[in-house]
Amino acid sequence: MQYGMNRMIGCAIRATDGYLGNVYEFYFDDVTWMIRYMVVEAGNWLSGRKVLISPLAFGKAELESSTMAVNLTCEQVSSSPDIDTEKPIYRQHEAELHEHYQWPSPGGYGGAFGNIPLPLSAREASAEQESSAPGHPDDPHLRSTRQLTGYCIHATDGEIGHVEDFILDDESWTIRFLVVDTGNWLPGKKVLLSPQWINRVEWADSSVHFDLTRESVKNSPEFDPSKPVNRDYEAYLYDHYERP
Repeated sequence: MQYGMNRMIGCAIRATDGYLGNVYEFYFDDVTWMIRYMVVEAGNWLSGRKVLISPLAFGKAELESSTMAVNLTCEQVSSSPDIDTEKPIYRQHEAELHEHYQWPSPGGYGGAFGNIPLPLSAREASAEQESSAPGHPDDPHLRSTRQLTGYCIHATDGEIGHVEDFILDDESWTIRFLVVDTGNWLPGKKVLLSPQWINRVEWADSSVHFDLTRESVKNSPEFDPSKPVNRDYEAYLYDHYERP
């Protein structure tokens, strides 16, 4: 199932033995665009602490009731390593977290679901990351959906809008599309753009640059948030941009 990630924000998270808290945001890998962690803002029972939960523990989201189950106990979560989500997440923190829950190692670009084949540029980035790890122990590819929301979107020939939401596939827990509000350029129109079409992300100046023209975006199928994103719509979208 694919749906807007904003529908998940605020959802109540239930452990096997009680209420844990509410979804605050997600961390994803900016190479694979797979969700690495859900950030849950725990209730008063844990002094409002934010905790990280891997997709390995996710159940199905019940969007109608705004709830989601995880296969963890409240005790497991309360005794998990205390990680400050307002600061960079160090690899040591991730290792401690995975050891605590007995999850597989978080290493590599496959995230929680194991390694996947990568293009050369990603392999080069991985090698560079490994070689620089002692001096930079945080994961430079672990990004926040809350951070990326609002980033300015550019086509090859100009600005087209900003990131409003993300379309999430809850089978693979991958971000399939960015929802772009075209703002004053095309008032009232929202479009979907795949991360696969990104040329680069400029994290320093909060911008995402796509390998698409403004004209192609202008003529693209309009996204209606009230309708599901199914395979037929995806095929239509990819055909429009002449992408495989």
